[in-house]
Amino acid sequence: MAAHEAHAHHDAHGHHHHEEGFISKYIFSQDHKMIGKQFLMTAVFMGVVAMLLSILFRIQLAWPGEESDFLSFFLGETWAPGGVMKESMYLGLVTIHGTIMVFFLLTGGLSGTFSNLLIPLQIGARDMASGFLNMLSYWMFLISSLIMLASLFIETGPASSGWTIYPPLSALPQAIEGSGLGMTMWLVSMTIFIASSLLGSLNYIVTIFNLRTKGMKMTRLPLTIWAFFITAILGVLSFPVLLSAALLLMMDRLAGTSFYLSDIIVGSEMLENHGGSPLLYQHLFWFLGHPEVYIVLLPALGLTSEIISTNSRKPIFGYRAMIGSILAIGFLSFIVWGHHMFITGMNPFIGSVFVFTTLLIAIPSAVKVFNYITTIWRGSNIYTPAMLFSVGLVSTFITGGVTGIILADSALDIAVHDTYFVVAHFHIVMGMSAVFGMFAGVYHWFPKMYGRMLNTRLGYAHFWVTIVGAYGVFFPMHFVGLAGAPRRYYDYSVYGDFDKPTQDMIMDLNVIITVFAIIAAFGQLIFLFNFFYSIYRGPKAVQNPWRSNTLEWTTPVVHIHGNWPGAIPEVHRWPYDYSKPGAEEDFISQVVPLAEGEEGDH
Repeated sequence: MAAHEAHAHHDAHGHHHHEEGFISKYIFSQDHKMIGKQFLMTAVFMGVVAMLLSILFRIQLAWPGEESDFLSFFLGETWAPGGVMKESMYLGLVTIHGTIMVFFLLTGGLSGTFSNLLIPLQIGARDMASGFLNMLSYWMFLISSLIMLASLFIETGPASSGWTIYPPLSALPQAIEGSGLGMTMWLVSMTIFIASSLLGSLNYIVTIFNLRTKGMKMTRLPLTIWAFFITAILGVLSFPVLLSAALLLMMDRLAGTSFYLSDIIVGSEMLENHGGSPLLYQHLFWFLGHPEVYIVLLPALGLTSEIISTNSRKPIFGYRAMIGSILAIGFLSFIVWGHHMFITGMNPFIGSVFVFTTLLIAIPSAVKVFNYITTIWRGSNIYTPAMLFSVGLVSTFITGGVTGIILADSALDIAVHDTYFVVAHFHIVMGMSAVFGMFAGVYHWFPKMYGRMLNTRLGYAHFWVTIVGAYGVFFPMHFVGLAGAPRRYYDYSVYGDFDKPTQDMIMDLNVIITVFAIIAAFGQLIFLFNFFYSIYRGPKAVQNPWRSNTLEWTTPVVHIHGNWPGAIPEVHRWPYDYSKPGAEEDFISQVVPLAEGEEGDH
């Protein structure tokens, strides 16, 4: 196996600990553990910004037209004259909030942090296949983050056509203020982000294939690694399609082409563009957009698998079925994108095919949910904050998945397409689930990252405020959508299309949703305090605080270059030997050889 030859070379040179300067250690680091922490810090900052943006536009939705000192403090006289948000800024905030959350927090934050931290540690490698590409991936992520943030501060405002940036609004610089420089910066930022994502994904794939330690067969990999592996493959196959969509959009904007434009009048001027179709953009965008949902979800599900098994002190139920479901989700995610486009006038037969494939993807998702529940069932459960967030993920995955079945049906989707019902659905199934998975991962692997423990009581407080707050935001949103309120409207009080009781209900629910959003935002302050305080002042961690089986807990608490001080340990068993009958302890590390007469892999 190529893995062993690579390791022979690594062993000879890799584990001599050498002192590095500040810049090579913390800034231009090529060590996967430090790069994972860099991704985490950047993503946490971006997440805080996106959360703040959402609070700003939620205030506008709850109390439209009312003066707010909070809005005037953050947006100033330019964007909130007299403390009342301008319509153009409302669209800009919604757009940048969605973009940051989907790409910078949940794609860059989840995959960037945990793939980097865990892949070498859990497969038994000294580092990633290419430390330099890994460093490059982070720096491109940071540059794209800074460009996206900078677009909030320009005179004409940020991109304002929703996070999906549909043309023609995004393709015509003269359409609205946010279609100008802000839109160009969005496209430049996303282009760099895609390059970062591809570099990272290729690195993860090569590392998992080539650098596994002796005895680490693919069927002995923790489910986290399987999830990162398939996520990376999805990224490599789908992000280039978004890049092509963005490049064609750039050409329509800057070079006078007509890929997405045809027969358009702006003001009183008839444009010369002819023959393009905005639907082409939707096909290209959602061909990335749907795999993107699973690029966000699979790492969270992988982390949850590991955490639930460890904290229920039981082997994960149906290990091979879990791998099979990850593979099935990965495959099916490429043939369901049309369900975002049921009302574009597509042929009803093609629509029915997309209905079928979309409903089909519920099966592997349900396999994962049942296996989680069966693992927890009658386990010796230890409810650490990480375990609570993992159970929370199972809850949101079910709740959000149920409304997905409604949206997957083309006949039912017509009534609720582009309403708040859709917003509620994907925030629960994708937003809450992935954020819960990320929190679970941070609470569980914090000792590995920083050598200290997070405060458990603050973790519990954070969990309960977050789950109550988040459900309080997104559960009522379904009813706003069912009442017929379209998404991305600036003020629902001025429309005469609703009857009075419906209008009152929409306005009242918007107030309730905003109050819960503010409560949930305060809950994140608990986490931020716990996180930064514990990095410096938390109790020092032991080597294996959760009594876990995987390889990362065999490395020293203090980070060293090359992960293991001596030879890399050999693997003898799968990672889920918890509470094995006849064993002395309720966990057996992967490096412990099989005893005489002991049955091997699952």
